[in-house]
Amino acid sequence: MIFGLKMKNVLFILIGTAIMSFGLVNFNMQNKLAEGGFTGITLLLYFMFKWDPSYTNLLLNIPLFFVGWKLLGRNAFLYTILGTVGLSVFLWIFQRYPIDMPLKDDLTLAALFAGVFLGIGLGIIFRYGGTTGGVDIIARLVQKYVGWGMGKTMFIFDICVIGVSVLTYLNYKEAMYTLVAVFISARVIDFIQEGTYSARGAMIVSERNEDIAKKIMEEMDRGVTVLKGYGSFTKIEREVLYCVVAKNELVRLKNLITSVDPHAFLSVTVVHDVHGEGFTLDENKKPIEI
Repeated sequence: MIFGLKMKNVLFILIGTAIMSFGLVNFNMQNKLAEGGFTGITLLLYFMFKWDPSYTNLLLNIPLFFVGWKLLGRNAFLYTILGTVGLSVFLWIFQRYPIDMPLKDDLTLAALFAGVFLGIGLGIIFRYGGTTGGVDIIARLVQKYVGWGMGKTMFIFDICVIGVSVLTYLNYKEAMYTLVAVFISARVIDFIQEGTYSARGAMIVSERNEDIAKKIMEEMDRGVTVLKGYGSFTKIEREVLYCVVAKNELVRLKNLITSVDPHAFLSVTVVHDVHGEGFTLDENKKPIEI
């Protein structure tokens, strides 16, 4: 533990900032691709005035740190400082030791690489409790005092930064590839945060709920929750079963339900994040190390 912070989180946030910085220097900066958020502002200042992003990133975030410590809480604030400083340090290093990747004739590859590296880097940072400051803090302020959702504020900010970039140094071709990179980055961030694993949630309505629940618990070793339901058309109260299974167990669950009641109603949804026994805890309620 460092200042009450988990060493694992500190390590992975630093790894995330290193990956993100590598992508920014070797793909965005080398191929004149923009970005959203405060990162986009540092690139804008770099392409227009040749100001070093490793310094402008810190200078832009320092005023927000004085506001952020009240909003984020102690640990989240320290992780944010770690992410912001780590990003600046690695930007400084990779700018002085760049890797020459001649992709100006293939901006498709440049945009793909930029999106993947930024997405992986930010995804890791977010997954382990960090941020790189900037828009995240502004979005929290707007949410608190204006009532807008954080996603809305961040989206508007990104559009404004990319818009200014288009009006100043980007041509139409570079602008389009920037949007490709931003889109890929967003998808990769979601993938990293959710992981390769996704579960399925099943809602079951049947005349033989008890038999189905018993079979699920005995044959699949999965828990079942009984919910109270009410048929709007029939005006009859009935129980509804809810259980979560791994994606590869879904076919088995369907077959099990059909074997008990071929006329059972089944609704399946995608579950991106599951916590609890059988998923993040073992049968002794201890965390499963992933």
